[in-house]
Amino acid sequence: MSAYERIVGAIAEEHCVILDGGIGTELPRASGREETLDEPLWGTRALIDAPEAVLRVHRSYLDAGCDVISTDTWGLGSALASDGLRLHRDREAPVHWMDLGRRGLRLARQAVAEHGGEGERAVAFSLNGDVDSEMGGETGRLLGRLFADEEQPPDLILLETLSLLPASLDGTVEKLLATGLPVWLSFRRCRHGVCGVYGQHWGGPEGDAFGRAARRFEEMGVQALLINCIPPDHVEGMVSYLRDYVDLPLGVYPNLGYYTDRGWRFDTAIGGPEYAELALGWREEGAQIVGGCCGVRPEHIVAARERLDGTRPGHRRPLEEPGRQGDGAGGAVGSSLEPPEPWLDDRGRDLYPLPFPELAVEAGVVAPGPPSFMAWRHLFREGAGAGRRCLDVGCGTGVLGIQLALNHAAHVHCIDIDSRAVANTLSNAFRNGVSERLSGATVDLYPWVPDERYEVIVASLAQRPADPFQHGSSHRRPDYWGRALLEQLIAKLPLALAAEGVAYVVQLSILSRQHTAELLAGAGLAVRVVDHAVFAFPPDYEASRAQIGRVEALSDAHHLTVGEAAAMVAYLLEIRHDS
Repeated sequence: MSAYERIVGAIAEEHCVILDGGIGTELPRASGREETLDEPLWGTRALIDAPEAVLRVHRSYLDAGCDVISTDTWGLGSALASDGLRLHRDREAPVHWMDLGRRGLRLARQAVAEHGGEGERAVAFSLNGDVDSEMGGETGRLLGRLFADEEQPPDLILLETLSLLPASLDGTVEKLLATGLPVWLSFRRCRHGVCGVYGQHWGGPEGDAFGRAARRFEEMGVQALLINCIPPDHVEGMVSYLRDYVDLPLGVYPNLGYYTDRGWRFDTAIGGPEYAELALGWREEGAQIVGGCCGVRPEHIVAARERLDGTRPGHRRPLEEPGRQGDGAGGAVGSSLEPPEPWLDDRGRDLYPLPFPELAVEAGVVAPGPPSFMAWRHLFREGAGAGRRCLDVGCGTGVLGIQLALNHAAHVHCIDIDSRAVANTLSNAFRNGVSERLSGATVDLYPWVPDERYEVIVASLAQRPADPFQHGSSHRRPDYWGRALLEQLIAKLPLALAAEGVAYVVQLSILSRQHTAELLAGAGLAVRVVDHAVFAFPPDYEASRAQIGRVEALSDAHHLTVGEAAAMVAYLLEIRHDS
């Protein structure tokens, strides 16, 4: 009897199948070095640099009595969505994702063999929901090739941390099923709808939409449905809800920790005994598979396994269903008027309220101004970045990079000289649910040398002429023309921009158009204006008015005068390689 047949048999005999806990959160402990956990690939670097740590984590969960352990390959889903080919480009020899997949699978198999669990302990090949993307379209076929080359393929595929139900998901699941391996699906869902790792709700209840999707997955051949990576107090009600729609085995494995720009945070109030009592409640509701996600340690799994031993899945239902949020008639409170027709753009998107990213501006970080808002409008209107690898230069609060991610970019890398701005961008990415597709780094544009090419680059950089009479000596030349950052970017675009790529760069009218055109031509770049906006001089520009006047007198730079008020024009330049 195979390991997976034993799992199926255990469920049929009403035994509770035990999954492992968090791998990414255990790797730093197992390796003794925090950098093992690499965002956003969640520990895959350990497959290269610390395979012994991966083995120790697997062994710890086998010692805890798990029936199923998962491979340290969850982050490969994000890699496939990014470029489908290579990871860890900072290495001399970039690593192909299929090689990492093989290594993750072999380490899990080695741990099982050394533990004496061959034929009893199952190995699940873990992937995250990012494989449901344009770049991940060939994932099923390539995984089939990977598994066919292995003497011992995994016992099942575990597609985890799914959330929404896009039309493409069915096709992705079908391709995974085509590998011939059992497929389990796991969602970040609670009875209030789509749920985040903090328990925040990204949408109200959907009626029976999720239940009908679950039924469809069962008919396709999926062999289990689970809920994972949400706080344990949000799990209640999901097993009984899904049982109304499917006869599949159902399971839960919530988190006890979450990642922030200041590192990991864990719910230390929940120890092994407390987790075991929670697990018993899920079991009484009908859970047949129980484990843990981020922050759930071997001691939690041991306690849950011991508490669930000898129990049967129950039929308990929560006393109260969640309230239906936003389910009113649609008009104003107390109004009997029919809701108005939505205000839609050319893409059919509702513009009221405007779907602008949720942004916090942290201390010391410059808030976006009219030039950045103009650039954001173009990215939003055109859906720029979809399926592309993107770079946001001078990210600030992240308004442009986050919009690229919301436009379904494959990956967005955000850089800024101010570490506070990078941290602000990463926290705002989480607020908008795109942190898994966005990374950040503190980078000084002057010495920066691009180490890869991007298909979309965006930049709204500071452009303010500096008065030479108000600036003393400095290690860096004072920016008398207000062009220093713009010129640094133009000089590096030929190396940073992919052959068919495009850069959207803001230039203010108080800088010379002629000089920009000469620099672009010399770099082999072509330019055209795709948008512009007029806005009043910001208050902090008033101190530079004298120097702005000198720049305008010596070049074709200009500003507008409306009565006694001064205004300038922000131009959005579309820059490509000159063919």
